[in-house]
Amino acid sequence: MSDAPPLSRHLNVKLSLMMFLQYAIWGAWLPLFWPFLTEHRGIAPTDAGDLFAIAAVGALVAPFIAGQIADRWFNTEKFLGISHLLGAVLVWQLADVTEYSGFVLFGLLYSLLYAPTLPLTNSLAFHHIPDRDRDFGKVRVWGTVGWIVVGIGIGQWLLHHHTPADATAEAVRAAHVAGMANAFRLSAILGAVLSVFCLLLPKTPPQTGKEKFAPKEALGEIGKGWFTNPLFWLFLIAFPVSCIHQFYFVHTSSFLGTLETDLGDSINKIFGVGGGGLMTIGQVAEIFVLAAMPLIAKRVPRKTLLLIGLAAYVARFAIFAYVPEAWAVIPGLALHGLCFGCFFFVAFMIVDEETTTDVRASAQGLFNFVVVGVGIIVGNLFAGRVAAWAETESGMDYALLFGVPMAVAIVCFVALWALYPTKKTS
Repeated sequence: MSDAPPLSRHLNVKLSLMMFLQYAIWGAWLPLFWPFLTEHRGIAPTDAGDLFAIAAVGALVAPFIAGQIADRWFNTEKFLGISHLLGAVLVWQLADVTEYSGFVLFGLLYSLLYAPTLPLTNSLAFHHIPDRDRDFGKVRVWGTVGWIVVGIGIGQWLLHHHTPADATAEAVRAAHVAGMANAFRLSAILGAVLSVFCLLLPKTPPQTGKEKFAPKEALGEIGKGWFTNPLFWLFLIAFPVSCIHQFYFVHTSSFLGTLETDLGDSINKIFGVGGGGLMTIGQVAEIFVLAAMPLIAKRVPRKTLLLIGLAAYVARFAIFAYVPEAWAVIPGLALHGLCFGCFFFVAFMIVDEETTTDVRASAQGLFNFVVVGVGIIVGNLFAGRVAAWAETESGMDYALLFGVPMAVAIVCFVALWALYPTKKTS
């Protein structure tokens, strides 16, 4: 049992709603962005991959700007409110952009506003919750719920408002991808709501630390001890994992689009169409994993949890590549719960517990730099080029497309098993 005081209901509601809106903003459009770009706007796969990479540039500056501001200069909740308001204005514009240059400009500007908010919501929550292992899961799980709600909501909207009657399968698909523009508008509305809600979040002022430049101090924590430091290996292995993570978010929606006939009307009625709604099966599984984490985190070593997450990556990509049947793919989607919950969620906790409190935002920002910044940029460029390589005259070779990230996941599993230091649970 934890000796920490219980998480108050009032604080739990505030932090949970913050997470719900934070990830609903992103989940509204991210799973649909690839088919919207390639099928509706006619952008080539390599160029679409470049756009996904550009959209991650904000994470590169997050630890050095947002982390410094939140750790040393400015209240975190105020920074979040301003960022989400400006981001809402920008993402609304993406629904009507038609030119590649326009997507480059708006995508870059939006990433500079939204990406820094991801680590800052984590650091704000860690700052206020009494017990990391016990409480963070019950707060962060609402981000997953937000992703599920908007994913199914958009899928149902496409099913009921963008499905022409008595049309060919090609015409129906074209109508669905055209209707995906509404995902950007929904994201903008949610961003404006979160901006106002940030005024109600608990005050999270900056702190005085050893270094005036907080990211420098955080880098020292990461590099301390090198090969015996869990943070060193976590950052090193998380990079390729974040790269292959993009294959799931970039290509799964289109992959599921090829299975809509096999899935049947009953599945489509529940999750909608377009692929984004069906992908929420992964987030539903994620809820169960995060809900179990308070019980698991204190008993199972961090290394074991990370290995379980990587094994789930291998299994999921293997199913997509070699068993592209509805009966296998649906359970394969559920593996996302273990992929995220046992790898990235646990990684957030490791970053928090291995660094000092005065650089918490910067440390989370640096991890964001690796997995949401460099990892997503390289991952999207990689995913776009693998997609171009796997494109054939008869369509996409999904065995090749998903076989590549499966191989990378195997290498990461072996590397983590062999090199990551084993520590007792906290």
